[in-house]
Amino acid sequence: MRHFLTLNDFSKDEIIEILNLAFEIKKEAKARNFKPYLKDQKLAMIFEKSSTRTRVSFDVGMNELGGHALFLSSRDIQLGRGEPIKDTARVISRMCDLIMARVNRHETLIGLAEFSRVPVINGLSDKFHPMQLMADLMTIVECGTPIPKIKAAYVGDGNNMAHSWLMLASKLGFELRVATPKGYEADPQILAQAQENAKISGAKILITNDIKEAVARANVVTTDTWVSMGQEAEKEQRIRDFAGFCVDESLMALAGSGAIFLHCLPAYRGYEVSEAVFEAHADEIFAEAENRLHAQKGVMVWLDQKR
Repeated sequence: MRHFLTLNDFSKDEIIEILNLAFEIKKEAKARNFKPYLKDQKLAMIFEKSSTRTRVSFDVGMNELGGHALFLSSRDIQLGRGEPIKDTARVISRMCDLIMARVNRHETLIGLAEFSRVPVINGLSDKFHPMQLMADLMTIVECGTPIPKIKAAYVGDGNNMAHSWLMLASKLGFELRVATPKGYEADPQILAQAQENAKISGAKILITNDIKEAVARANVVTTDTWVSMGQEAEKEQRIRDFAGFCVDESLMALAGSGAIFLHCLPAYRGYEVSEAVFEAHADEIFAEAENRLHAQKGVMVWLDQKR
């Protein structure tokens, strides 16, 4: 049995296998040919953090696969409060076939996976957001860039999105530049792991505080909010520290011809991205949002096949 906690747990071939399965399932969905890959199976969706895209995409996706989704907010269950995480995992995994958890701490996912009888999926944690990267990868390939030709620039906070980009690039072997303000760099341990992976895959990874160096001639430019959920108290300080890190027209002009712009949403115009750049690339951004649905279906079916 496999879990989906971080892309570092998967080989290049496995990531591409999941991607191709997601493309196949998406093609079937577009033809309204919904195959019941997960007929009558139950997905428990645990939400410590709320989300529009994660909830809708998993709920709709499980329905389209012939199964059922059960929404569990932090108010509905005793996760880590009155009941140990390991007990929650042992209870839910006796009643459901899959568990998706969107949590505050990555350690919660590790605890769930350790004691679960069924696959556990990372819907987001403080360290990684692998589902988003599978959707991003789908979108990049659909926009015409094959994996070996990707030259991606991530601009912003060295957060779970930056960490997931590091894992994806270092596993698949493409070029990635990560630009953050000083003091907001990626976790050193995660960066070290990515650099070790890159020795095998041949990935080129650049870590810098210079956004122009990162974006120059990139064919994919991406960013994330400067103030993630739970960081509201730091908002004013972060806005000051991230000054100059907005992806605007002048920055996108440095990217390669035909470069796409991605954002995992929600987007705060005038902060991490300008209104003009967002609207110029809205088709790509909302195709990326839709691909959360298809990528997640691919992951769930793949995990079911690996039991």
